[in-house]
Amino acid sequence: MKVLANDGISQSGIDALEKAGYEVSTTTVAQEQLINYINENDIAVLLVRSATTVRQDLIDACAGLKIIGRGGVGMDNIDVEYAREKGLHVINTPAASSHSVAELVFGHFYGLARFLHNSNREMPLDGDTKFKALKKAYAKGTELKGKTLGVLGFGRIGQATAKVALGAGMKVVAFDPFLDKANLELSFFDGQTVNFEIKTLSKEEVLQQADFISLHVPAQKEYVIDEAEFNMMKDGVIIANAARGGVLNEIALVKAIESGKVARAALDVFEKEPKPEIQLLMNSSLSLTPHTGAATNEAQDRIGEELASQIVSILG
Repeated sequence: MKVLANDGISQSGIDALEKAGYEVSTTTVAQEQLINYINENDIAVLLVRSATTVRQDLIDACAGLKIIGRGGVGMDNIDVEYAREKGLHVINTPAASSHSVAELVFGHFYGLARFLHNSNREMPLDGDTKFKALKKAYAKGTELKGKTLGVLGFGRIGQATAKVALGAGMKVVAFDPFLDKANLELSFFDGQTVNFEIKTLSKEEVLQQADFISLHVPAQKEYVIDEAEFNMMKDGVIIANAARGGVLNEIALVKAIESGKVARAALDVFEKEPKPEIQLLMNSSLSLTPHTGAATNEAQDRIGEELASQIVSILG
């Protein structure tokens, strides 16, 4: 049986599938050629990440498909319900990249708190001629320890981010419309564990209390953070969006930065991917990454292995 991993899969995932008797192709087929390729090569399993879309036309045209798999969490690039109505299995890996995203968020937070995103640009250019001026410019950093992290969306990734925050000595407040509380277990290198119970608050309470805010919500029609939400926040707040482009109003964010409401912000996702707005790319108060939240070697291994396990479980 043949598997097409159109957006790639880790070697550990390939090994697990081949061990189970599957033939794995990692050829990247252009979207407009995908239907023909699947049919001509008798592909039974199509695995994608965020680059490839799986819509009704492909589902209707590829009768031999049995499984559509998404290496990651969000499945907005797949017509999930339609595929399931047509008898296809649709799988994803919601837990595999949670910690990777959480670490990226905190990479941004630590960088923003100490102006590393700017200092790393300017030191190579002016470090030898403007050392004292740069030192003065970046001398008003802040510590994360003792501050409050507000988490919007308290699913797997939101909870993983909260665990990193607790390990850093932060207080955590969280909002999730579908969850009243969550029990978080922090595991340490020597086998010790510490448990925290986090009761969710209203969105307004979280925005009002937080010194740092991290978004972990699915794609949706309305902005989760818009002008009204910015107005509820503390002055000088630091924000990160590593969830989905379009859950935060980027125009309102720039205005909030200009007014001083938001001190600095991090974006790993954008409303207009893969061509973010130039005013975001050029804004010195933003720390930017190109949608790499789940892009660690460890996460890709977990994703590949989890997909392989699910495929073997379904098809044998």
